[in-house]
Amino acid sequence: MTSEVTIRDLETHADYAACVALQRDTWGKNFNDAVPASILLVSQKVGGVAAGAFDETGRLLGFVFGITGVHGGDVVHWSDMLAVRPESQNLGLGRRLKEFQRQAVARVGARSIFWTYDPLVARNAHLNFNVFGVRAVEYARDMYGSETGSELHRAIGTDRIVVAWPVDDEELARRKRETTAARDGGDYDNTPVLGDADRPDRKANESVGAGDHLRIAIPLDIAVMQGRDPARAKSWRSSTRAAFESSFVAGYNIEGVTVDAERDRGYYLLARAVPGAEGAVSTTHSKKPSAR
Repeated sequence: MTSEVTIRDLETHADYAACVALQRDTWGKNFNDAVPASILLVSQKVGGVAAGAFDETGRLLGFVFGITGVHGGDVVHWSDMLAVRPESQNLGLGRRLKEFQRQAVARVGARSIFWTYDPLVARNAHLNFNVFGVRAVEYARDMYGSETGSELHRAIGTDRIVVAWPVDDEELARRKRETTAARDGGDYDNTPVLGDADRPDRKANESVGAGDHLRIAIPLDIAVMQGRDPARAKSWRSSTRAAFESSFVAGYNIEGVTVDAERDRGYYLLARAVPGAEGAVSTTHSKKPSAR
């Protein structure tokens, strides 16, 4: 039961050690970007967040880690890692950890929380846009390089979408209304679908710029595909990369995500940016370090 789980800051050396161990359990024993205990501790001294979800026995079930800094003159927070043990997933712990993080950084004056995720992971796409209410900021090719030592990144590299999550309650509520309207409003019925690697007739630049709305397809479970058919997974990375980059350059923003289990697909819902609205999404081929 989630009511028996306590969300709190990491406090003891045992807490920090457990967090490092959970990173290895999540991304693999050869993962070369694990955050050491000393950095977890030090980050808390300067407004960062290193917090965990603990059961009644004190066992660490999940954690969130991020650092606080300044971007463009504003205090911002970068959420670098979040993980929940497989047996504790689907209990809402990820959401509770993120909300704990949002409240913590609000107290130090941060306006936005940034992080990255793999755009091919449909579950995370739904969680980020539909549940949290993020905005896409940037598409970055191979953000962490093509080899990280983690099995989670096999065959498909580390392309990421950088997202921004509003800290202000009113701004967050407004963004959630926008994503709900995108999913429920019917504007995306029968709109063009880009990026589907199993439909080579659907080119990345097809219909980009021709209308106000379009969709980008992703597989429903890229992890299963990576294990069974790495070449197909790699093809999906290539096709969706081209679709996202061409769409963002053309001035479209992600407004929500839908899932079609019958077609084994997830769909990003993209709308042309309204003049004067928040800035367009950018793309980069750099390999600068960032969130997971």
